[in-house]
Amino acid sequence: MSRAETVPRTPRPLWSLGLLRNEFAVTFRRWRTLALLAVLAGVPVLVGVAVRIESGGGKGGGGGGGPAFLSQVTHNGLFLVFASLAVTLPFFLPMAVGVLAGDAIAGEAHGGTLRYLLVAPAGRTRLLLVKYATTLTFCLVATLVVALSALVTGALLFPLGEVTLLSGTSISFGEGLLRAPAIAGAVALSLVGVAAIGLFVSTLTSSGIAAMATTVGLLITVQILDTIPQLAAVQPYLFPHYWLSFADLLRDPVYWDQLQKNVGLQALYALVFGSAAWARFTSRDITA
Repeated sequence: MSRAETVPRTPRPLWSLGLLRNEFAVTFRRWRTLALLAVLAGVPVLVGVAVRIESGGGKGGGGGGGPAFLSQVTHNGLFLVFASLAVTLPFFLPMAVGVLAGDAIAGEAHGGTLRYLLVAPAGRTRLLLVKYATTLTFCLVATLVVALSALVTGALLFPLGEVTLLSGTSISFGEGLLRAPAIAGAVALSLVGVAAIGLFVSTLTSSGIAAMATTVGLLITVQILDTIPQLAAVQPYLFPHYWLSFADLLRDPVYWDQLQKNVGLQALYALVFGSAAWARFTSRDITA
């Protein structure tokens, strides 16, 4: 028996802070990522300006359409945070996450860097975990960008004061401000399922554009299915079904039922599609 055969191999850790830091740096320095964040930051500005123009025209209510919070924006700029999150959650936020997640593995394969990352050595499982952690971080960052942009815009365009909750009770501005990060966190958690689906799709192809288009296409399709009354029996199992449950954090007392269902559903999608992504990626022939 040779000496090499008698020396036990040290198991490779599943996590690497250096690899994670490098992935963060690469992801958040890309022009595409910065452009997505810039677009998300611009949505609250457009919403705020539109409400300001309409209310300035003598209608005084900010309009009767849109999210339930929109009519409250003219009375309290803090509601622009909640309205902007409600506006961006159905499409803008998940689309941005879908683009990033869809490109996570497929983009590396298309650019010819995937084999290099695996030889580095990163290991397939560790690389997949780092990619998913980066995508989840983007979910939180993107949500906070929308919330902060809305808060600044609301403070500049509208008065600030006591917050009238959806249940009709009033709380102080400070307490309402404390609820804003909790709501942003609930919105970010709503994107966990989309991130897992995008990562799985990214392991199926070597084309970043194809993976991004497929993820966004699935997102739009599932949201359409969630609006068809004849599919009411399956809609509670569709990942966007409980997305707007974050509004229950603006009630007194808070309604936790749908919030808990949303967290459980997103965790289920993360487990199923995360496992599928791992099974596919660890058994895939890497040629690029």
